[in-house]
Parts: sequence; C-alpha cells; structure tokens
Amino acid sequence: MSKNLVIVESPAKAKTIGRYLGKEYKITASVGHIRDLPSSTMGVDVKHDFRPTYINMRGKEKVIRELKEYAASADRVYIATDPDREGEAIAWHIAKVLNIDLQDDCRISFNEITEKAVQNAITAPRKIDIDLVNAQQARRILDRLVGYELSPLLWTKVRKGLSAGRVQSVATKLVVDREKEIDAFVPEEYWNINVELTPEATRFPFRARYHGQINRGKIEKVKLSNKEETDALLAAISGQPFFVESVKKGKKLRQPFAPFTTSTLQQEASRRIGFTSRKTMSVAQQLYEGVEISGQGQVALVSYIRTDSVRVSTEALAAARDLILGRYGEQYLPKSPRKYSNKNSAQDAHEAIRPAHFELSPESIRSSLSNDQYRLYKLIWDRFLSSQMASAEVDTVSLDVRCVDSIFRTQGETVKFPGFLAAYEDLNEDLSEDEKNDKAKLPDLQDGQALKLLDLKSEQKFTLPPARYTEATLIKTLEEKGIGRPSTYAPTISTILERNYIDKDGKTIHPTELGKVVTALLAENFTEIVDVSFTADMESRLDEIEIGKKDWVKVLSEFYPSFHELILKAGSSVTKVKMEEKKTGEQCPECGAELIVKEGRFGQFIACSKFPECKYTRNIEVTVKGSCPICGSGLVSHRSNKYKGRTFYTCDKKGSSPNCEFISWYLPVEGQKCDTCGSYMIWKRFRGRAYPKCANPECPKNATKKPANASDIDGEEKVEKKSTRKKSTSTKKKED
Repeated sequence: MSKNLVIVESPAKAKTIGRYLGKEYKITASVGHIRDLPSSTMGVDVKHDFRPTYINMRGKEKVIRELKEYAASADRVYIATDPDREGEAIAWHIAKVLNIDLQDDCRISFNEITEKAVQNAITAPRKIDIDLVNAQQARRILDRLVGYELSPLLWTKVRKGLSAGRVQSVATKLVVDREKEIDAFVPEEYWNINVELTPEATRFPFRARYHGQINRGKIEKVKLSNKEETDALLAAISGQPFFVESVKKGKKLRQPFAPFTTSTLQQEASRRIGFTSRKTMSVAQQLYEGVEISGQGQVALVSYIRTDSVRVSTEALAAARDLILGRYGEQYLPKSPRKYSNKNSAQDAHEAIRPAHFELSPESIRSSLSNDQYRLYKLIWDRFLSSQMASAEVDTVSLDVRCVDSIFRTQGETVKFPGFLAAYEDLNEDLSEDEKNDKAKLPDLQDGQALKLLDLKSEQKFTLPPARYTEATLIKTLEEKGIGRPSTYAPTISTILERNYIDKDGKTIHPTELGKVVTALLAENFTEIVDVSFTADMESRLDEIEIGKKDWVKVLSEFYPSFHELILKAGSSVTKVKMEEKKTGEQCPECGAELIVKEGRFGQFIACSKFPECKYTRNIEVTVKGSCPICGSGLVSHRSNKYKGRTFYTCDKKGSSPNCEFISWYLPVEGQKCDTCGSYMIWKRFRGRAYPKCANPECPKNATKKPANASDIDGEEKVEKKSTRKKSTSTKKKED
C-alpha cells in the first residue's frame, strides 16, 4: 500500500492528478460530499447555537469504508478537494470521518491541475481553514432553516410538494416583477422618418434618420408622436434638396474585456453558444477536472471554474503574451500586461478562468474533445487571450444632413486596427438594426456637400416594454444585486425551472401562475425572504464569516428568531390559496367530467377535474415543425413517463380515424428519403450534433460509422411550445 493518500472529489480529477504524482501516492475520490444534514428531520438544534447533526450520506457507505481502509494503511493523508468553501467543508467532513486532527497540515489546494501546481501544493500542506468551513456551514444551515420551515407552509397554503428557498425565492420574484412591469407597460406611439442618400458625384448609399429641427441656429431634438406631425414634416421637405450640415470625425479606443469569472462565463456561453447555465458549468467542470487528450492522457484544460476574481498569475500573463506575440505580432501586444480590478478584496481568492496549458490550443486538440467541450474551451481561450491584447482602434463619424430646417443624423465607425477583436469578435447578432446602422461605413463627405435622395420612408413605431429575462441577463442581475454567489447561479435557475415557478420560451424566461402565486404569498408574509436588499446584505454577512470578520452563530441568531415568529403567525393567519383551473373544454374519457390543465413538478399536463376520484391524466401534445413521413400530416411530440421524460414523436392523426401508426424516438427529416432503401430519414445525434440517418435499421447504410463532420442542424429542438409532464415518486427536497 502507498505511503501517502491523496483524496480528491471526483474520479476524473483523481485520474488527472495521478499523472503528476509518483507511485508513492495513492489517489482516490470521495465523489463529492460524504456527510450532510439528515433529510428526515431539520438536523439543526436551534436552541443550542444552531448545532448541526451530520450523518453519513446514503449510498456513500462503500466510499467511506474504502477511505478508512486506505487512510489506516497510509503514513500521510492529503485532502485535495476544490479550493473554495464547499471544497473546504468536504475536506473538514472527510477529516472528521477519518479522525484526522484538524491541527494537522492535511489540506492541499491548487487553482489549476497542472504538474507545477500539484507539486507545489503537495510540498506546502496547510491546516483546514475553519473560517471557510463555517462560511459553508452557515449557508447550509441558513438554507435548511428557511426551506424546512417555509416549504411545509406552502404545502398547506398552496399545494403539496412545493418548496421555497433563500436565493431561489428572490430570483423568482425578479422574474415575477419583470412580468408585472411588462403587463403594466403602456406603449407610446412615435414615428421615424428614414432617408437613403448618396453623394451626387458617386454612388455610395447610406441611411440617416430624422433627428430634429434647427431653431435659432441650434439643433433641437424632436419626437414625432403621430401621423399628422409626420405628414406635415414630409410635406415640408418634399422636393427640397439635401446637403451635409456637418461632419464630425473622431477616433476611439475599444478596450478588451476582462477574463471570465463564473458569472461572465455563464452569460457569454448563453449569448454566444446557446448553453444554459447548468450546461456551461457541467462542461466547464469536465475541462477543469481533465479530458483524455490523444497521446497525452488525462489533462486539465482550464483553471478553477468557480471564481469571482479577474486576477491572473504572473506566469499565465507571460505565457499569454508569448502566445500573442507569436500568433498575432508585436503590434497586438500592449507594452505591459493588462491587470483588471476586482470589486472587492473578498473576490481575490482565486484567479480568473483561463487556459491551464497554453501549448494546447482548442484547434490542436479538437479531435479529443466533444463538440460542447471544444466550443466552451475555445470561448475561454479566446476571451483570455483577447484580455491581454492591444486595444482596438476605431475611426468614428457623426454626420448631420439638412433638408430645409430638418436635421437627419447618422453615425458610422470603421475599425482601423482590430487589436483584441482579432481574437474575440463583436457579437453583431445581439445588435438591433439601428445599432448595426450606427456601425455602418459612411462615404467621405464634406460640410455643405450636396446629396441625392434615393428613398424616403416613414414608419409608425411603439415604445417597447422591458425585455423578459434570459438566463444570461438574470445571472447578470443576480450578480449586480449581490444575490447568491457564482456557484449558486446555475443551480438556482435550474431549481426554479424544475419546480415550475418559471418557464422558458426560447431563451426568454417568464413566471408561471404557480410562481406568481407563491411569490405573492411570500412577499405579503415574509418580506425579508424575497427582499433583494436584505438577501444581498445576508450574502455580505456570510462572506464576512469566510474571512473571519463575523461569527456564524451570531449571524444565524440575528435572523432566525424573527423569521420563526413569522412562520408561526402565517400558519394561523394566511388563508389557503386556490389555484385557478384552466379548462380545456374536453370531457374525461373515463368518467365524463371536465378535463383541466394542471401544473405539475415537470410542467403542465391534462387531468380529470374529479381527481382523486378519477385519476385520468395525459400529456399535452406539442406541435413540432415537420410532417409525418407516412401520411404527410403534422407531427406532435410527447414526453415519456416510462423512460425518464424522453421525447418521442407521433403523427397528429395517431389514435384518430383514420389512424396513422407513425411513432419514433427521433424527429423525421423533412422531405428526405434514403437513397439506398427509400425509407424516410431521421435526425440522430453524435457528440451533441444532429445528422440525418436512415430510419430503416436493416438499411446497409446503417452499418457505416457516424460522420465526424455531422451537421449542426438541431431538428429535435424546433418546437413551438415546451409543455411536458413527468411522473416521479421521489420525495421533494425541502430546501435549496
């Protein structure tokens, strides 16, 4: 048996670290937490300083037994869990289970899993940081207190199976409040007048928009509020000449973005590559723990992924500058390394998210990565490299065009030197048409120059309500308001989606009726729980525990008594909320009662209004784009209760008269037949991509391998509405 035992959290991480330590080290994994509060009771003694009762987690018996066996025969135990409060707490629990003295130097940590970082850590072990442990413990106990006492109240006042949480309830309220703003919004009419012009001497069309009038030699902005005002202006300029009133040229520097934090990574992955926050963190975890690279073994590709910091190590800065110099040239390299500032010192525990091996570019190892891994790794690589590149130099032009006393204005810009944009391009698809026009290239014009009118259009517009949140903008808002922390954004959004408090329509998020009802009840009776300022202040107090400035018991003592008093009061004063039923207009085929739409844990479904006397239910059918390959009718998708909610497709005439028997796990390819056997084609997946394949399992083509360059077409996700139901017999968690 090895003399030294190293305990990490995951088998993938263990495999990666194993490349850098010799045979005298045995590396094993705890597979996450091994102890937690019990699920059957609160597990917190509120009368005795909130003393928690921890138990070994169910299913971890074998892991714990092996850890004890390995530790008993080892001369030295190192606990190498992640370098954050969660990792520190796991290390503390492991030490408790293995009876390791907390004063021993048993803890090692590193920001990246590279040979140098691991070797440096193993030579400089430290004690377990009890402040970090207490910070995690305080959050865990606080969430248990809130969830364990609020959730049963929701069961009795709204319906069984609901839950509430310290962060999730505030996130839901943000979505609900935004929907209220949208509903209350009153659009205002306004009109635009757009002209297309060109210099008379040469054809170089450009567009400008009515801005205002010249009054006593000054330009005053004018808003056209109705058709009458617009028509009067059109009449005034009809047939009149256009000429350049003024040209203002300038230069500006565009600075690169800071390297990624957890929050900005989730936001950009949503905007640029369409990942949900949960998917981003899952793929990022794979990149951090290690990926099997052809010819090299298991290699960790990025630094630690849960961070608020934009700090970068001196070694990484030097490596990035060498790479920029070799790939782009000296003009793309600033005179000195760029350094970015954190909002506060508490955020400086880790580096920003960056590549761990600068010799492994995304392109050089693409064949070893899945499509999702490649896309996220390239995003991290490009963002970090660009953060150390020269500024982009942009020439700007602001142009005023005059017709009588009316001013039409346009702006343009030309990138003179791309700088960091050579590595991290603008995301033009996020821009409105007006913003894209503002970046358009303009002809070289002089004051007083005559212009020729090519086109003139007026258009009626209405002001728009605030935009609904997307995952990216909700995460940005949570971060700006100080609600939650980087590691909580993805699970928070996933939780309120799963619990049917919010739903998604494409990328946008909106509250469900259930979310509105629960939020209203909490806002009326537990103001602090859904108050943004209070929640942000609590996050700050929890952060101060982490750096030893506050006592965790005192923080909980200041919160719990008044909260518990509100729970007792609400139990007797709050009346039961009756959820409004949405009628379908159909009769139950089993008992003849009316069918209604119900909200379940996994979305909407149709049920008999006589439940529980009649237990008839069915999924809501969702129309998908495409046609049945057998009869040419439409297609609908369903979620399978038997196979863990997996989607399948049927003809919309299935079960009707005449009946079509088409049913498939895969969406048919519209209008395409197999050129070998003549069967219809279906969309199959390989490494996250969709490609067409013959549906006939006996077709000779199906004996061939999947194409490496499979199409990005994602037919399975082209649905008009997401509405599913999934049965579950598992017990719902009571807290976040």
